[in-house]
Amino acid sequence: MRKSVRIGLVMAVALWSGCAMGQDSADRPHILVIVADDLGFKDVGYHGSEIRTPNIDALARAGVQLNQFYVQPVCSPTRAALMTGRYPIRLGLQVGVIRPWATYGLGLNERTLPQALKAVGYRTEMVGKWHLGMYERAYLPTQRGFDYHYGHYLGMIDYYTHERNGGLDWHRNGKMVREEGYTTNLMARDAERLINDHDLGKPLFLYVAFNAPHTPLQAPEEYLKQYEHIKDHKRQKYAAMVTCMDDAIGRIMSALRDRGMRDNTLILFCSDNGGPCQNGANNGSLRGGKGSLYEGGVRVPALAVWPGRLKAGNLVDGPMHIVDWYPTLLKRAGASVSQPLLLDGLDIWPALVEGKPSPHIEILHNLTPVEGAIRRGDWKLVVTKPRRTPAGKKKGRPRSRPGGQTETIELFNIAADPEEKNNLADEEPGKVRELMVRLDFYAEQAAGPRQSAAGSQRPADFKVPKVWGEFD
Repeated sequence: MRKSVRIGLVMAVALWSGCAMGQDSADRPHILVIVADDLGFKDVGYHGSEIRTPNIDALARAGVQLNQFYVQPVCSPTRAALMTGRYPIRLGLQVGVIRPWATYGLGLNERTLPQALKAVGYRTEMVGKWHLGMYERAYLPTQRGFDYHYGHYLGMIDYYTHERNGGLDWHRNGKMVREEGYTTNLMARDAERLINDHDLGKPLFLYVAFNAPHTPLQAPEEYLKQYEHIKDHKRQKYAAMVTCMDDAIGRIMSALRDRGMRDNTLILFCSDNGGPCQNGANNGSLRGGKGSLYEGGVRVPALAVWPGRLKAGNLVDGPMHIVDWYPTLLKRAGASVSQPLLLDGLDIWPALVEGKPSPHIEILHNLTPVEGAIRRGDWKLVVTKPRRTPAGKKKGRPRSRPGGQTETIELFNIAADPEEKNNLADEEPGKVRELMVRLDFYAEQAAGPRQSAAGSQRPADFKVPKVWGEFD
């Protein structure tokens, strides 16, 4: 090989890895990302909840609260957005979640967050829920950039038996694990172990994805007793599950402090979607919940903590999206954000550190064949095809689009009306047209949804594997 070619290859590798060799190790934090499952906007103490979350509240006081942090309305799309920095419309994951019988997952051509961090020297470890594909080994976490994974692949499991549809879904590095214990506590124990065993000479990326407080509503007795005063049994169990998760987070924080890692760890926390009110969650005054494109479905509690770097107790009120963590974390880690596939995420670090405005002009909440929502500045457009609504409940004014298709159009000023009570579509036709053009712009770029309407239903011939994720 000619010398000039060798030099060119070395330079290309250095650019892709973000020139990590020259990155000051003091500026490369350990990274801890914690994601709750189905946590409502008001279901944290610092938002005024009756649910006790002292450890999450302590993080909120120690760091920056993100008051307008958006995710996707259900969990697989949110996790895909976190892992890639790309809207789910580009991944074909904009409809529903990845079901146990699905024969697809997060596209293998995607560059994932752990892959990018591993390329610049991070140890990458995951504890908890994956939900981005498991029908072939190539889709498992340890094939997507994680050095280690402990937990489950599917969207929900029994907290005690660790089963789903009669199959065991509890694994360590792709191998079945049969053990007793409540999943939240088991995840905390494993995260503690990983921190205690970590080589401090290497930066750590630890992703802890709790399945709490997702259904089934199951909680240890000692936590249920703390909420005996709550008469609604679903709310009681839900509250107990949240407090148990909060204690698990406290254990992880203690482990970081004991290893001397706390001050150089960037900690992120959020929920994967809005809370399901029918299962005991509370989104406060926000409209809607899990599965909805209203604020209650896509706006979640979120925070960022890095002692000495992020101002304690600060509140950032600009709109941000979970796709933003991808470029923001890569830049803090000294990794390159340059890649062939288009990124939707933006570096929000200046907003977190210096209080600068959000870099977003607009945020796409989601777009499917039957609904879509986009926020641009203070304005939010929600578009749905006609659906039956209970008598007396007016969802919005039907309007005709080119081609004769009738849609329901709703326009809200989120800054003035975060509860989305006042539909201003009739008063602001120009703003409706402006945002509709932007939705159409994204529609032209969208990949076809991997899940069809039939795909959400369990096939009659589906056979549950003896052990999820074990392959011949």
